[in-house]
Amino acid sequence: MATKPGVLTDWPWKHLGNFKYAILTPWVIHSTYSLLMSKGEKEANLTYHLIFPFLMTRVLHNQIWISVSRYRTAKGKNRIVDKGIDFEQVDRESNWDDQIILNGILLYLTNMIMPGASHLPLWRSDGFIIVILLHTGPVEFLYYWLHRALHHHFLYSRYHSHHHSSIATEPITSVIHPFAEEVAYFLLFAIPLMTVMFTGTASIAAIFIYITYIDLMNNMGHCNFELVPKWVFSTFPPLKFLMYTPSYHSLHHTQFRTNYSLFMPMYDYLYGTVDKSSDDLYETSLKRQEESPDIVHLTHLTTTDSIYHLRLGFASLASKPYAFKWYFTRAMWPVSCWSAVFTWFYGHTFVSESNTFNNLKLQSWVVPRYTMHYLLQREKKDLNYLIEEALLEADSKGAKVVSFGLLNQHEELNGNGELYIQRHPQLRIRLVDGSSLAAAVVVNSIPQETTQVLLTGRISKVGYAIALALCQKGVQVAAMNEDEYQKLQHSDCQFGKNLVLAENYDQKIWLVGEGLTDKEQLKATKGTVFVPFTQFPPKKLLKDCYYHTTPAMVAPKSLDNIHSCENWLARRVMSAWRVAGIVHGLEGWNVHECGQTMFSMDKVWEATLLHGFCPLSLSI
Repeated sequence: MATKPGVLTDWPWKHLGNFKYAILTPWVIHSTYSLLMSKGEKEANLTYHLIFPFLMTRVLHNQIWISVSRYRTAKGKNRIVDKGIDFEQVDRESNWDDQIILNGILLYLTNMIMPGASHLPLWRSDGFIIVILLHTGPVEFLYYWLHRALHHHFLYSRYHSHHHSSIATEPITSVIHPFAEEVAYFLLFAIPLMTVMFTGTASIAAIFIYITYIDLMNNMGHCNFELVPKWVFSTFPPLKFLMYTPSYHSLHHTQFRTNYSLFMPMYDYLYGTVDKSSDDLYETSLKRQEESPDIVHLTHLTTTDSIYHLRLGFASLASKPYAFKWYFTRAMWPVSCWSAVFTWFYGHTFVSESNTFNNLKLQSWVVPRYTMHYLLQREKKDLNYLIEEALLEADSKGAKVVSFGLLNQHEELNGNGELYIQRHPQLRIRLVDGSSLAAAVVVNSIPQETTQVLLTGRISKVGYAIALALCQKGVQVAAMNEDEYQKLQHSDCQFGKNLVLAENYDQKIWLVGEGLTDKEQLKATKGTVFVPFTQFPPKKLLKDCYYHTTPAMVAPKSLDNIHSCENWLARRVMSAWRVAGIVHGLEGWNVHECGQTMFSMDKVWEATLLHGFCPLSLSI
């Protein structure tokens, strides 16, 4: 929002939310019906019928730029601005598709009302040349002076400051403007299109290519990584005045009073508003190499639609905790199937996110496999190969710590990471399964007045540590499963008299491990609090009970560039396993925490709090 919002700041359909797409429905239905009822090629209005498919290609075009930009900036190669993005920016830019809806409305209305706007030929060379000339001349010239006017304090505070709220830009930042400002841009871009329509030289290709060109240049100018090779300008030097680069426009967002041009810098050169550091920043950005992380968190995909919730996926979904939505899953299933096939053949982890914290560079890498693969015995060899390859790559890049997320550290898969140390004893990198911090998070989340808890599901390494810590604190731990109770009793740990076999299920706090069945969960009494110590949350069956999150902590504000949620966790909340790797690196602990090795829970907990991570309160 602008600092002093002016007239027509909000888009007319803002109150409709996601139902705003229904605005185009009548035209889409009518165009489809008229296409089906048309008797021949001459009767069909191809211009009218192609509007909606063209709008869909614009959505896809923008989404590709979003994903590519986020991937490239996460890796760091050719990145221009290092400033992070936050959730506020993601929310502010979540309406990037409004201008596509407006474009659709105008195209449909023009086609219906304006003579010469319907039944257009596919191609006309004269009209295409006219569009190029009018854009290079009037459009670029008028935009330059409009843009300078928008930087006058009166208009800037009421309109353009909304766009400039984003210092580190994303491709879609290019179209984030108040409604009135966007209308002004549409009027400018309409000059070439209306001219060819009035002169009878318009064509479908000229209209669609021109709008696609605007999208392309807008996205490129705000993508925050330099991609225009140096040889382009050395081969044809005048191109420097006819095409800007991402670094060129990035300076406008950091310096504000320079580089005003739309896509062609010639007017900046003509009127002396070129930033003096434009060439230097361009050279520096091109030479910038891929970053080497200090700490890597290795995670994986969960459900088939979880790929859309990654930072590289849909920005609006990634910025919210994952929640299953049947209508979205059904609508996207064709894409999800192709995605699953692609990940099956893609045999390499990829960078999904990068952050900085206390001068350390953090990255999240994703193993291109879903949870279902981890549950199949035949996939064990392939999964271990992918994880092992990622560890060796991180080691070669000089990373200090790799933490295992989700099932990448499953005991049945690799013995909580012990397998990789046995295979590669020369590893310089330290492997962290985060068990001690996960256990500490659970133990410290239980109210001090608690006298008894129920231990359910299969008891993992984390479960053992939690049970032992609670017993030593004088809390009675009742094991639901007799087999698990016997395992605990016959372990080397001294549980004492506080470990018992459950005779009833009226404990108000249930510690949930893997394998808790629906039948067992339904035995809980009203007001029971389920506290999982697993990587995945239990199914929420009971409305009169409370479900705590999986072990996690709130990240400190100084942890930069967090703008996506980690699976089902809330904003700026990180899993204990991910936090453990960060703390391990910050403390400089030169030992592994995997296999059966456990750190002192108190030591890890105190170090975590010292670095600014905060526990989540238990909701009761």
